[in-house]
Amino acid sequence: MEKRITEQPPEYADLEKKTVQEITADINRENMTVAGAVGKALPQLNLLIRAIEKQLEKGGRLFYCGCGTGGRLAVLDTIEVQNTYGTDGGQIQAVFPGGTSSITQTRESKEDDLENGWEQLAGRGVTQKDIVVGFSASGTTPFVLSTLRECQERGIPTGSVVNNPDAPISRYSDYPVIVVTGPEYVTGSTRMKAGTSQKIILDMISTSIMIRLKRVEGNKMVNAKLMNAKLKDRAVRIFMERNPAYTDYAEVERLLEQCGSVKKAEERLARGLLKG
Repeated sequence: MEKRITEQPPEYADLEKKTVQEITADINRENMTVAGAVGKALPQLNLLIRAIEKQLEKGGRLFYCGCGTGGRLAVLDTIEVQNTYGTDGGQIQAVFPGGTSSITQTRESKEDDLENGWEQLAGRGVTQKDIVVGFSASGTTPFVLSTLRECQERGIPTGSVVNNPDAPISRYSDYPVIVVTGPEYVTGSTRMKAGTSQKIILDMISTSIMIRLKRVEGNKMVNAKLMNAKLKDRAVRIFMERNPAYTDYAEVERLLEQCGSVKKAEERLARGLLKG
């Protein structure tokens, strides 16, 4: 008998007979339980985040490892961190079955590959300075489990985020995080509550790490890349707020375009290369 909580049937039945209003109300009711489940796992998550911070401070890297929804969300997180905090693509990376270029393909059979995860990590020169964090709603995904096992055997720190207690993947994690989100509205559809919890946790991990590594000052994204008009406008307003001597919007906009970010412009100002 299937013992995984994420595979158990919910209290809802005959979904095809429900109205749109009933379906959305039910899903929203279930989603409101996710934050509480994450809250119960915060002590474990805090240990994982501190371990990641320690590795990155030593010059190591964070590798996410996952399949399906968790893996795709992890890839998304690595992309967004680069733009939001002005990092390169090396500090936080993702390992996904077949490579990150495969995230739009529905080849879920790849999650049964026992070698590809470690092969990708080895190809990127993973060492004991790095840390590898696996994401798996079931806690049994072969791709993730085998990758973490290989890492542990080589003394590489590991962490995991799963949605079932007593999950095999947790046994291969130095820093396991267990978020029990319960049965899904559609039985076994872990893209729902489990996936939502994984997105919340990815946000917490990367945001906490970037703050701790001084990529945020006050509460401002001073290292954000100027990728579009919205981000440029935000950067101009942040710079003018932090440097009241600059009151000409167009002048600041030209300055930031030249320097690339609020922080880089302020560094030039501190070195006397700019006049207030």
